[in-house]
Amino acid sequence: MGRGSNVTEFVLLGLTQDRNGQKALFVMFLLIYIVTMAGNMLIVMTVVASPSLSSPMYFFLTYLSLMDAVYSTAISPKLITDLFCDKKTISFPACMGQLFIEHLFGGAEVFLLVVMAFDRYVAICKPLHYLAIMNRQVCIFLLVVAWVGGFMHSFVQLVFVYSLPFCGPNVIDHFICDMYPLLELACTDTYFIGLTVVANGGAICMAVFILLLISYGVILSSLKTHSQEGRRKALSTCSSHITVIVLFFVPCIFMYIRPVSNFPVDKFLTVVYTIMTPMLNPLIYTLRNSEMKSAMGKLWSQKLTIGKHSKS
Repeated sequence: MGRGSNVTEFVLLGLTQDRNGQKALFVMFLLIYIVTMAGNMLIVMTVVASPSLSSPMYFFLTYLSLMDAVYSTAISPKLITDLFCDKKTISFPACMGQLFIEHLFGGAEVFLLVVMAFDRYVAICKPLHYLAIMNRQVCIFLLVVAWVGGFMHSFVQLVFVYSLPFCGPNVIDHFICDMYPLLELACTDTYFIGLTVVANGGAICMAVFILLLISYGVILSSLKTHSQEGRRKALSTCSSHITVIVLFFVPCIFMYIRPVSNFPVDKFLTVVYTIMTPMLNPLIYTLRNSEMKSAMGKLWSQKLTIGKHSKS
């Protein structure tokens, strides 16, 4: 437990105190969680089972889906069960665990989106050297870098919070354990730690977001030299990536680029990037992608054929 802490658990106020509102949200978030897990696992299964989807883009997409599934699982089940309970508590270790997993997978996803942008840049701007540059070793190395980046980001956050003294107030006006709500409960001045959160969270998000926008600007301007068909395909892929990036980064930047403070809108924004984005990612990537759709169709028809044969 944290140094000088006598707080063994926190009380989460959740999204609303209204009983009817809680019931409606329970149904909504349960459905969202089911769709999120089904959608992301479907992508993983499709890529793993389809030889046609062996390019680096799908390799990274598989890991993005796995990250989204775990990230969602770190947050949604607790939120869903809390909407059903009268007393919404979370123990100190569970709170620290949630904080760590949430920032580990959130951070890794930030870096993975950069890797995916780099992959698109090489595919569109250096098509002849694509397979040489993005070989298997490079893909695995970039994936490891994304994980290490996420781990470092999360570890720093956890060390700071874990060492804080919590000596009385234990009510978090939120539905998850996150940095700013926890910093407000600490019995010490958290101004310096607040700045490190801005540097470690907000600044990374901001810098990566600007970097991604510039990279997609370069990619789109290079499309002038491509054929009509090549341009259409590249635009379709890039537009889905850009949609995911905006959905993930804009709320994240708003949350972490400011000094320690909690606004009523924070809960809504947290819902957007912790619950809605992991659900929308599989939809965004599959609806715009003809290769993915045809691979899913093939798998589905194979399953049906096998099912018929096994019955007969």
